[in-house]
Amino acid sequence: MARKSGRAHDVAQFRPESSRRARAELEFDEPAVLGALFGQFDANLVQLENRLGVFIAARGNRIQIEGGEEAVIRAREVLKGMHNRLQAGQELDAGAIDSLVAMSAEPTLEGIIAGDVDAPPIMIRTRKKTIVPRSATQIEYMRALASRDIIFALGPAGTGKTYVAVAQAVSQLISGSVQRLILSRPAVEAGERLGFLPGDMKEKVDPYLRPLYDALNDCMPPEQVERRIASGEIEIAPIAFMRGRTLADAFVILDEAQNTTPAQMKMFLTRFGQNSRMVICGDPHQVDIPGGDAQSGLADAVRRLEGIEGIAVTRFDASDVVRHPIVGRIVEAYEGPGA
Repeated sequence: MARKSGRAHDVAQFRPESSRRARAELEFDEPAVLGALFGQFDANLVQLENRLGVFIAARGNRIQIEGGEEAVIRAREVLKGMHNRLQAGQELDAGAIDSLVAMSAEPTLEGIIAGDVDAPPIMIRTRKKTIVPRSATQIEYMRALASRDIIFALGPAGTGKTYVAVAQAVSQLISGSVQRLILSRPAVEAGERLGFLPGDMKEKVDPYLRPLYDALNDCMPPEQVERRIASGEIEIAPIAFMRGRTLADAFVILDEAQNTTPAQMKMFLTRFGQNSRMVICGDPHQVDIPGGDAQSGLADAVRRLEGIEGIAVTRFDASDVVRHPIVGRIVEAYEGPGA
């Protein structure tokens, strides 16, 4: 019987060889993607071997995995996920492989990692790319973005808090489920120090909002970003510009929210209008509010609002960092015991 095209199959059932060792074998139906799956000089397989402590041998379209029982199970699921990402036209780089390895530690995510057809699809489609979760917490986050009215995303840099939120916002703007996309940061507050910077108001605040532009340009062609900014469909502005407005039919993102005061956060949250969604992103460990002792509006809001219907709180940590693995280790060093 012909196998379904483009899938990975267990040729030999997973077989424990002892209480500590095991072996599994996979066969891939589509040899055209094997070069990208293995990587140049088998770099992807070597990366997987190093991360999980297994031995991987590739013969034609078959891969044999040997090692500790749990590690073999995880490697098998990660290889299926790698293959199915390539089949779906998604990128497969070292970061994606590391993310799959990290998610493989969560047994409940097995079907999602491997891309099984019966697993619920978790992805965000934009004009330029399809974003899939790259950590277990990103799965929770993406589900919250699709279902809750207000979402707080807390955690260190590199966990995808803002990037994934911008991707969801772009997806909803393209589909027509919202009419506007509003991105804001508190880095420049009520005009403070702006006079010392050259240029008009837009030129003064743009450097503070550059990360939001970068995320937008990664999800939409730059000419579309500029056109939608010119038409008002996309607005990027400091939080001070939100005062006195009602943000209806909009997807609203507040980045670097740890640098708001409680009064600013209350003002921002009460801008919420009909058919809107708000995402508030920030790192509670990186508060830069002038004065040093000022309370963060992000921490205050989460304390007051967590558990209220329609509001979700997603907490990322160093294990969710999807940049180079060393970034996660740096975060742990700064935030761990003795920091």
